[in-house]
Amino acid sequence: MTIDGIWSYTPDSGHDEERDLTDYAVLTADGTLGHVEREADPHGMRHLVVDTGVWLFGRSAVVPVGVVTGVDHADRKVTLGCTGDEVKEAPRFHTDSETTDPAYLTAVGDHYRRLIPRGTPSV
Repeated sequence: MTIDGIWSYTPDSGHDEERDLTDYAVLTADGTLGHVEREADPHGMRHLVVDTGVWLFGRSAVVPVGVVTGVDHADRKVTLGCTGDEVKEAPRFHTDSETTDPAYLTAVGDHYRRLIPRGTPSV
């Protein structure tokens, strides 16, 4: 994952543009987070809206697709390169209108950019 690519899938993620990820399970480094509710791409800021169920008190989370480290279409799973707590610490998602708000999405992107492991190129 690169800093400039926070809103794009990495080439080795396994993402296929022809496949809808809705209802795929979402896994983090420390367990299952929930499932993909939908994918959106306003203003070129492509992200997943993840329904976390009861894990995050019944709320959804917005995750830039650059955080996706793997997509397994056979098992219908999306793996993120972060922990559930790191998702929980992201700017809170309250309403659907935020998924199209550039200021909110910028704050989300800034949060996830900080999670890039040391030694990862920042192309």
